[in-house]
Amino acid sequence: MPFTNRSEAGRKLAAALKKYRDQDPVVLALPRGGVPVAAEIAAALDAPLDLMIVRKIGVPSQPELAMGAVVDGATPIVVRNEDVIQLSGVGEAEFTSVRDAEIAEIERRRRRYVGHCERAAVTGRTAILVDDGIATGATTRAALQAIRRLNPRQLVLAVPVAPVDSLARLRNEVDDLLCLEEHEFFGAISCYYADFRQVSDKEVVDILKRFPPGRSR
Repeated sequence: MPFTNRSEAGRKLAAALKKYRDQDPVVLALPRGGVPVAAEIAAALDAPLDLMIVRKIGVPSQPELAMGAVVDGATPIVVRNEDVIQLSGVGEAEFTSVRDAEIAEIERRRRRYVGHCERAAVTGRTAILVDDGIATGATTRAALQAIRRLNPRQLVLAVPVAPVDSLARLRNEVDDLLCLEEHEFFGAISCYYADFRQVSDKEVVDILKRFPPGRSR
């Protein structure tokens, strides 16, 4: 296994990202699994930590198969995976129903995780998006597009592990991309961790308390 757990993966990423320590970084995690990874990076770079809340829009008959993704924001950003939609035979009404359910879940998570707390500033800073791994890349792409709308000085994607083809589709979305383990034949993200237990809402909240999103360096 390349990684013992998410925290170890975060420490390895942090070592590779140290050049950004003096470039006014802000670390943005994809919850829930990306939060323990991002916490190690934020601590090492002395950076604020905040969330990009994104939900996969799963095919109704195969919820783990992403036909798109939606990201939190004043106007939610929806990314569609048209190939999957067509191959799965999903109609527009069915897509909209699943999308709306995920938007409601985003609202629940925003209230649970950050409430009315001040959010970390992104405009003009080096924004580093972090997750515990990438599969299809649909949720990651949605998050990157949302961050780009906030006008960061530069946008960096940092993940421990991902398939080669997904990374290729994401490179044009970022100014820099760091992935410690790239694999042509991928499988599941969990295959690359000895401990890949689910991260709870409580763990996310506890980690965020250590890194108030609005704090300045």
